[in-house]
Amino acid sequence: MSAPLEAESLYRFFHAGDDETLALRGVSLIVEAGELVAVSGPSGSGKSTLLTCLAGLDEPDGGSVRICGERLSRRPEYERASVRARSIGMLFQQENLVGHLTVEQNLRATRALARGRRDRRARELLADVGLEGRAQALPRWLSGGELARAGLAVAIANEPPVILADEPTGELDEATSRTILALLRERADAGAAVLVVTHDPEVATGADRELRLRDGLLRT
Repeated sequence: MSAPLEAESLYRFFHAGDDETLALRGVSLIVEAGELVAVSGPSGSGKSTLLTCLAGLDEPDGGSVRICGERLSRRPEYERASVRARSIGMLFQQENLVGHLTVEQNLRATRALARGRRDRRARELLADVGLEGRAQALPRWLSGGELARAGLAVAIANEPPVILADEPTGELDEATSRTILALLRERADAGAAVLVVTHDPEVATGADRELRLRDGLLRT
């Protein structure tokens, strides 16, 4: 049986005039069901590029990504979007919520995009992340910590088999960080494959494995 998240020999190049930057240099990884894996590395090491390639938001120049055995790479965007809606929960630092929708409407929209998957009630999800009283709030009315918790609720709304998180504790207070990490751990314990890009040593320490990315190369 295939692992929920597999990447094989990912390469990504960027060009600026005559200069070429190798953001990823043959990165391969597997995240099994029930695992929480942290990817650490300095700024410019390729972490964000790796995450967008794994999510199918960017196409690698070489290599491939598979989600639950289904190839994500080298497919039209509408097909990649369908895989994301069904199988990937994304907790990114920006753009996790649609600005003109309330928190509850964001959750319902996410669930509607993944027809056929078992879902959870919006109010139950909001209670899990401590936002039961903010269901009708627009994203611009939320604090930074509330935005992070609402973004996590959206990411796990459909109980996806793969969760990708970009610096989920960045610039959050200690209590909110603990809440976010506990919920990611809970999803991993429930069988999801969770990959977290982080600068936070506490996140890396709490992960099942830490992978280090340096100059586009992955080191265990």
